[in-house]
Amino acid sequence: MNIKDKKYILALDQGTTSSKAVIYDTNSRIVSKASIEVRQYYPKPGWVEQNADEIWQTQLQASKDAIKRAKISAKKICAIGITNQRETIVAWSRKTEKPLYNAIVWQCRRTDSVCERIRTDSKDSKVSKCCEYVKDITGLVIDPYFSATKIKWLLENVPRIQDRAKSGELAIGTIDSWLIWNLTKGKVHATDISNASRTMLFNIVKKQDELSWDSELCEMFSVPEETLPEVRESNSYFGTADGTIFGAEIPITGVAGDQQAALFGQTCFDKGDTKTTYGTGSFLLMNIGKRFRKSKNLLTTVSWKLRNTPKEYAFEGSVFTAGSAIQWLKEDLGLINNASECEKYAKKVQDTNGVYFVPAFVGLGAPYWDMYARGAILGLTRGVRKEHVIRAVLESIAYRVKDITDEMERGGCKLRDMRVDGGMTSSDFLMQFQADIIGKRVLRASSTEITAQGASYLAGLGVELWKKEELKDLHTEDRVFVPSMDRKKREHLYSGWREAVKRAGNWAEIVKGEVE
Repeated sequence: MNIKDKKYILALDQGTTSSKAVIYDTNSRIVSKASIEVRQYYPKPGWVEQNADEIWQTQLQASKDAIKRAKISAKKICAIGITNQRETIVAWSRKTEKPLYNAIVWQCRRTDSVCERIRTDSKDSKVSKCCEYVKDITGLVIDPYFSATKIKWLLENVPRIQDRAKSGELAIGTIDSWLIWNLTKGKVHATDISNASRTMLFNIVKKQDELSWDSELCEMFSVPEETLPEVRESNSYFGTADGTIFGAEIPITGVAGDQQAALFGQTCFDKGDTKTTYGTGSFLLMNIGKRFRKSKNLLTTVSWKLRNTPKEYAFEGSVFTAGSAIQWLKEDLGLINNASECEKYAKKVQDTNGVYFVPAFVGLGAPYWDMYARGAILGLTRGVRKEHVIRAVLESIAYRVKDITDEMERGGCKLRDMRVDGGMTSSDFLMQFQADIIGKRVLRASSTEITAQGASYLAGLGVELWKKEELKDLHTEDRVFVPSMDRKKREHLYSGWREAVKRAGNWAEIVKGEVE
């Protein structure tokens, strides 16, 4: 059957809380979708795990459900695209094809002490070199967030994994490689460059042999290279889904980590193009072009590498608390009954009456990197009502995004329009305030499945269904928010925000010191 006769793309979106599958037609319109919840396990404080078999089975079932709801034959699907929660690690046996331990999730902090030792032990020259080397060639920082120390922990603490490593039977990979392995029935152990760039084992700077793991990093973290997947371009051929799985053989031709997939789904193809995903937290990525740039307070990551083209880079910044602040208003304070009420209350008042809310429940990430900051409400008077507090919480999310976009611009890339997606973008108030406080247009995507859409775009490019320049015609916006706030007011409000952040900074250490 000719590729043009195959009308659909299957996008697998394996996330932290759910496994989702979306069927797209050749005009990138959603035909059907299905989603199944994935459980998380917390064996110890700070530890987060998932059952790797459950990840695969839920993703498989969601895919079959989406195909059934679309009322199509798998023979009509021309390609599969995969996007996934990044940094989460699975170890399995090549022989039995079974996991050897639960997947260690990106949120897991079990290697905090390992990372802290590496960061602070200046007496060991090799360790000092490791810190500097990691930042210089991976764009990342030593942190349990990334995959390398998770793999190190598995190899040092799980005997059956140690045994499989010695026998050459061990395979380790991120979630995309685990899905590829299962889809191809063990024929392919591969990942894409965007996922590899989040492991802390991959040199994103070098030009020669750029799709290979970094031997020195693997040695530093005691990770055998032969256990890792082959690194491929984001729209390359990753093997074929076995015909027994869906009823037809389907090529896998697009893979990217979730945030990079969202950047691609938003068609942020030009330098300065930026997307923000508003969820429990907020993730910002800015396309910084084909030249590596290092930022002191941001991460640098590979956006993607398309076939026969240079790899492209992005600055990345994360806001730990966004939607979770709204959840706090509802579940812990009882100020609202549902998230949509925030909009109503915020619009009842002209401003916050001088109130600022700093959403530092778990510290502050980029660009402050203050793990001891704590949440604060400042400027309270007897004239403050709950509407002011609710509005201040919404505004705080936009201020945190501005913190990061300003840092991105200090890194040498001018911010263009802000493209946005995620659940919180349904708030017109928040999106307008976001446009006002950054002084740029905010473009809200029409699609509610931008991450999956990015995977489908890559897969479509992989089978030459589309050309890259055609994708912008497929992408549409629901609404464009144009800044209307004058520069003087913007600067005044943001100056107050920066002062509020200073007051909340290092709070946990200050209080601890007073108690002691």
